[in-house]
Amino acid sequence: MHIEKNSKMFNSKEIFELYAKYGEEIKRTLANFKQVPEKDYFYELCYCLLTPANKAENALIVVEYLKEKNFFENGFKPTKVLRGSVFDSRPKKVYIRFHNQKAERLLRAREDWAKIRSILHQSIEVSKKRDYLVETVYGFGYKEASHFLRNIGSEGVAVLDRHILRNLQNFGVLDSKINVATRKNYHFVEKLFFEFAKSIGIPAEELDLLFWAKETGYVLK
Repeated sequence: MHIEKNSKMFNSKEIFELYAKYGEEIKRTLANFKQVPEKDYFYELCYCLLTPANKAENALIVVEYLKEKNFFENGFKPTKVLRGSVFDSRPKKVYIRFHNQKAERLLRAREDWAKIRSILHQSIEVSKKRDYLVETVYGFGYKEASHFLRNIGSEGVAVLDRHILRNLQNFGVLDSKINVATRKNYHFVEKLFFEFAKSIGIPAEELDLLFWAKETGYVLK
């Protein structure tokens, strides 16, 4: 597999204008990740299980509700919450797609939390923690595991979602689409992303959120 950079596509003016607009908010967001208390790690995991194929805002609302109702301690079946029936009074519909599957994954995460927590406490490289999380957390791929680690303050991983991959193409880092579901491909694209971030002088963790903000118009975890 070989994907060459296309430097002609890179527009430095555009990316630095975006950084001027969102940079300070991104720095604050990353600083907040490092302040997440360990007691909230489980709910950050839940958030990262819910966001794939769903709006991040809806996932955040659902997780806040689960936290308020002490889902970890009580272990109730969360399907109704994910379907959004408890949020009928809200002006905008809150709904998690694939709610049955996602509910099962949340319950499995709760059951497996002791094993997951032990991984986080290991004194190993963050990439190795990610490997173990992918093996242990039902529903986690490399993107979701990276998302979780980033959201609890870890550095050295990239959240290669569709927004980031699209921008890597737009800015000439990738010439074509690539499936990052495998460990080999994820590491390959992640390395290109880190090299690109270094070449333009924007920290990789900040560039990750910058690409998200470029696509969505806001900064969110």
